[in-house]
Amino acid sequence: MPRKSTTGERHRPSISTAMGRSEPSALARGSDVLGATGDQVSVIPPAPKPAQTHLLKISSWAEGGVIHKVQPLYPPLARQARIQGAVELRAIIGKTGMIENLNVLGGHAMLVKAAVDAVRQWRYRPHMLNGEPVEVETEITVNFVLSGS
Repeated sequence: MPRKSTTGERHRPSISTAMGRSEPSALARGSDVLGATGDQVSVIPPAPKPAQTHLLKISSWAEGGVIHKVQPLYPPLARQARIQGAVELRAIIGKTGMIENLNVLGGHAMLVKAAVDAVRQWRYRPHMLNGEPVEVETEITVNFVLSGS
């Protein structure tokens, strides 16, 4: 309930805005405000949304940035069946140069596991942007070719 001043007028609480101006509050207009303590309630503007971070997509840099590359082992069953082809992968290379996420985009089912097992072990030189290491997204193609084909 609004309190009376010593002159007999009703004291009207106000809301302080972020700009420091006072505006009549809901209480001053006769509404109940639950949880209000004292005469002023500070209104804090909502925090700005954080900048959306997008991974930097790089394809040509990734191949030259490999510092440790493990060759896949040709699956024996695929070799016997004379299966060849490419396995397409999408990778997120972390700030340290390690593969953090690896997804299969396509390729023969008999070749996929060997490609994924090898690429998970690859290490890259960290990609730098404005002097800071950043995560990058890239696509990797692992080719399986039988000799004498």
